[in-house]
Amino acid sequence: MPMFDYKCENCNTIFDELVPSSDTPDTHIVCPKCKEKQAKRLLSAPAVSVGGSQSVSSGGGCNPSSGFS
Repeated sequence: MPMFDYKCENCNTIFDELVPSSDTPDTHIVCPKCKEKQAKRLLSAPAVSVGGSQSVSSGGGCNPSSGFS
């Protein structure tokens, strides 16, 4: 189930909602603060995970402990 950010048009509350599918209409989303069904889905950046390793190669990139050169 995808998670989306919403903004209530009634009270301006911004909240996250786990929805059954990305096709779920906004009219089914209830604001947790005012309980109205006037939420609009916000555009948000997707969460992306690249690779599974935490190691950093020595072939360049940012290394804060080495200072500036």
